[in-house]
Amino acid sequence: MVPLKYWKKMYDNHNPMNCYASLKSNFKISDMWHVCSEKKIATSHFIPWFLVLCFLQFSCDRDNKNPGYEYFPDMAKSEAYETYVPNTAFADGKTAQPPVAGTIPRHIIPYQYPKTRDGMKQAGKELLNPFETTEENMARGKHEYDAFCANCHGFDGTGDGNLYTSGKYPSEPPSLVTEEILARPDGEYFHIMTLGSSIMGPFAALIRPEDKWKIILYIKNDLSAHNINKEY
Repeated sequence: MVPLKYWKKMYDNHNPMNCYASLKSNFKISDMWHVCSEKKIATSHFIPWFLVLCFLQFSCDRDNKNPGYEYFPDMAKSEAYETYVPNTAFADGKTAQPPVAGTIPRHIIPYQYPKTRDGMKQAGKELLNPFETTEENMARGKHEYDAFCANCHGFDGTGDGNLYTSGKYPSEPPSLVTEEILARPDGEYFHIMTLGSSIMGPFAALIRPEDKWKIILYIKNDLSAHNINKEY
């Protein structure tokens, strides 16, 4: 316990902060209140310093590996199951469960065409791009193309993406900027991106329908403008 005379000296000198280092391990609030009562320290003078001392006393720790008290630890250390960890609550033992059979996400229209050549041709005839060739749509198309398509087809669309040139993927992706490919209807592009092809996987769950159309705009208008006359 800190001697009473020490508290008196501290407040007589009006310099409580200089005493903090020696008070930390011997702090006792009752002594301070006793001195305040005896010295009749004005409330407006005492309370700010008292709060500062309380804050320093209980918020600091010499051990920087121990942050002190932790409030609401469940916010940082969730008790919920992580996505891919085992889960005994379900029959298959998995936390990530498939959607309930017969349900679809909001704002998603189920794709009606089969993954066949005839299905692709039918989609090419019946599906029309609902978006106009604007700078905003083209910018969005480029963003999505760079994120999902460039790794295989290359940033210039010629099929020299990193996945192939690095040797990690043995089959060379087709160029998207040849006259033959660019002549395809937009609906065929949409069909292939949605369901995939013989080698390419489907992107139905990865790219939103509206973004697929914007990727097509970007390929046919911007990407092709720099490559259509090249020899491949």
